[in-house]
Formats: sequence, C-alpha cells, structure tokens
Amino acid sequence: MTVTIYHNPRCGTSRNTLAIIRQGGIEPVIVEYLQTPPTRQMLAWLIAQSGLTVRQAIREKGTPFAELGLDDPALSDDDLLDAMSAHPALINRPFVVTPRGVRLCRAAEVVLDILPIERDGGIVYNPDRGSSTGG
Repeated sequence: MTVTIYHNPRCGTSRNTLAIIRQGGIEPVIVEYLQTPPTRQMLAWLIAQSGLTVRQAIREKGTPFAELGLDDPALSDDDLLDAMSAHPALINRPFVVTPRGVRLCRAAEVVLDILPIERDGGIVYNPDRGSSTGG
C-alpha cells in the first residue's frame, strides 16, 4: 500500500501522524510540503478528497493569514487556493493519502481511518503484516 504524507517535521501533530503510520509497519512517501509544495491542482484535489472546504483546510495560526486578509468572507475558494499555493505555510497539515482515502489528520489518530492498521490497548498493529509495536 502506498501512503503519502504531506508533512511538516516541526509540527507535533504531523510527527505523531507519521509515527502512527510507521508503527503500523508502513514506510510512507514523505513530502515536506513547505520545501516541495503541492501544485494548486493537487492541493484542490487533496482538499476535495478529504471532504473539507478550502476554508477548513487553511491554516491561520503562525501564517500570513491575517496580514493577507484571508478572513474576508467575500474571498472565493480560488482566491484562497491561490494564497495557499503562494504561501504553503497556509496549508493545514498533515494530509495523508492512501488507497483508502485522503484525510487531514488533525488529530493524528484520524489517520487510522485510512490505514490497514488498528489500535488495541495502546498497541498499533497491522493485521495484514502481523506486526505490532507499542504506541
């Protein structure tokens, strides 16, 4: 199973999501999106596939959100996508893509919805691989 995480190594939630994936015996493709941002088209796809609106996928804290006036309700999704493409720090994280779906994993445990791994009494395991790790 190919798993891709749009990751920020400085974000605790993103690091925790990556740890859950790895505890399940899966080594994902890691895209450090601040260095290698998704294309505008890919960003729109990630947001749509995750079932979110563009506003739900935008990050406000620690970004140029306020200074760019992105809280203006008159701004369209296209306007917001343009801003997110120009300023990748505005992209909330981490997005995780698997054959089972796409999720914005805020909280980290949301990733379990789209992975073939389960959590049982604090243990994360992959029934398909028979592996288990404390978590």
